[in-house]
Amino acid sequence: MKTLLKRSALLLALPMSVLVNFSLPATADSTAGIILSTKCQGGYNINIWQNHTNGELLYRATNPNGNLSLGKGTKQATEGVRVYKFRNRNYEYWVWDGTLDNPQSGTLEVYKNNRILMRQTCKKS
Repeated sequence: MKTLLKRSALLLALPMSVLVNFSLPATADSTAGIILSTKCQGGYNINIWQNHTNGELLYRATNPNGNLSLGKGTKQATEGVRVYKFRNRNYEYWVWDGTLDNPQSGTLEVYKNNRILMRQTCKKS
């Protein structure tokens, strides 16, 4: 009986470990429309989507290190340039939609605990 319980526990634990390491695909479903698509230095491809039903902003990024999908973003206009902000625990991802000098360029900024970790220039695709 103990052996059966141990085997059952092991079989249940394996699928849980697979789910923990599962990476979300960087795509959105048909209820969302893309509002910004950029290619950034370092191989980062960023797409910002907006859900047609509830207006929620979605962040989808692919890069050589993996994919990242976030929801519940905000949009702000700063001096005529839009910035999309997304939070994941202690990290914030800011995607600037253009610059005052060049509307076809932009910037990806990553912050941890309000300190900048990375800044990459981007081009709209």
